[in-house]
Amino acid sequence: MIDPYDILGVSREADGTAIKAAYRKHAKAAHPDAGGDVDAFARLTTSYELLSDPVRRKVYDDTGYDPDLADTRDLQGLVILETLVNEMILDERDPGSFDPVSSMRRKLTDRIVNARIHILEMERHRARIRNHIDRIGRKPETDVLGRMLKSRCETINDAISKSEAEIITIEQAYGMLDGYTYEIEPERIKAAAE
Repeated sequence: MIDPYDILGVSREADGTAIKAAYRKHAKAAHPDAGGDVDAFARLTTSYELLSDPVRRKVYDDTGYDPDLADTRDLQGLVILETLVNEMILDERDPGSFDPVSSMRRKLTDRIVNARIHILEMERHRARIRNHIDRIGRKPETDVLGRMLKSRCETINDAISKSEAEIITIEQAYGMLDGYTYEIEPERIKAAAE
């Protein structure tokens, strides 16, 4: 995630005047017409727009994320975490009686394991189809069956790629949980042990 405060070189307490002054100072050197990098100038402008908008700035300050500055993988990871946070909120157990962060980690681990098992199953099916392709006799004029079987292999390849991308996204969400712990009430730990 790009930090707009770092990009503009202002403190988190900076007011609109300081933000505007910092933007103008950096924009002169960063503008592509002045020999600056197009991507760097775009990040500078997006940072200025974010910090100039009180609503977007509040959301960024509260969450650390803004869709215009976030990496796509971060946003996808946030979508996964959002679902898990909703599940935590809807859990009827008393706060402090269970560890929702550990629960989130377990659910993410289960999703990764299930995706890997799914990939293995698809690879097994693809191998069987390829074996059929190797063994089937072809008609001289057209190979309808061969094309159909090859098409199935391509569909499986696409599904495997999607599952691999899903694993990367889930791992991204898992990484976002790094550093979080949850305090369970000591009397609840004793009660669970008995």
